[in-house]
Amino acid sequence: MEPLRFDGRVAIVTGAGRGIGRAHAMLLAERGVRVVVNDLGSANSGDGSDPDPAGRVAADIRAAGGEAVADASDIASVEGAARLVRRAIQAYGRVDILVNNAGIFVPGEFPAVDLPELRRYFDVHVGGSFNVTRECWPHMADAGYGRIVMTTSHGILGSASLIAYGTAKGGVFALARALSVAGKDLGITVNSIAPVASTRLAGGSDDGDSGRGTLDGSAPTRVSPLVALLCHESCPVSGETFLAGGRRHARLFVAETEGYIHPESDVTPENVAEHWREIMDESYYYIPQDTDTWLKGYAERIAASPIVPSA
Repeated sequence: MEPLRFDGRVAIVTGAGRGIGRAHAMLLAERGVRVVVNDLGSANSGDGSDPDPAGRVAADIRAAGGEAVADASDIASVEGAARLVRRAIQAYGRVDILVNNAGIFVPGEFPAVDLPELRRYFDVHVGGSFNVTRECWPHMADAGYGRIVMTTSHGILGSASLIAYGTAKGGVFALARALSVAGKDLGITVNSIAPVASTRLAGGSDDGDSGRGTLDGSAPTRVSPLVALLCHESCPVSGETFLAGGRRHARLFVAETEGYIHPESDVTPENVAEHWREIMDESYYYIPQDTDTWLKGYAERIAASPIVPSA
């Protein structure tokens, strides 16, 4: 097939000063995107700031013949997100693509993790993604076009050492699903990726291209091709989540089993227990499209199973 090009498009990539975000920014720029490289330059914990990482990536893009500007705004704040998007509009007059990649990561187990730490993760991962998307949204809606990629994590599947991180990433997953519905009639697609790569945040020793780590071929650059496809005008989906890394790409989705509908109006715990196998049976399942569609289908299935009077 013909190479995917993005000539004339403008992208904001957050957390792009190192690791996976850097790989996204470099690949998009190579394909013709004018990139706003955002990175606060903080430590893994989110402490501190340094404009150099964003500046270096923007310089690398320009040295390779691309177009890029750097931005060190803190997207966890409403003001920082607004400043970032203004930077994109002032530099390039538009914003077509947003890759919400910025995040913090320090493993923490329960109950040692406290509420302030949980809130900090939400401020960066969920709040940051929300803030920048909210600032970009009017520009994309006015243009009738937008491509947004959120960054969730396999941490949403459950990990004792990723309590705060995984919970926040679950919020990002839900945010992307909701926004995909909101953008359906506006020409805006919203998808998520759960990357697997050896980076500074993941405890790796390399944020470059070699991807030295426990997973074969786990360079950050292995994640970016899927992200580029989701950022392209030919993007075939919205509201989806994908695993990407180590040369593997897969769809991650929420599914619902056929379940069990009790034939009588009164349901007891014993009724539920007696039909547990049917409730858990995965031999047939379906994938809900969105909340409204799911609710309608749920009501229709109940209505199709009339109540049988109890003896």
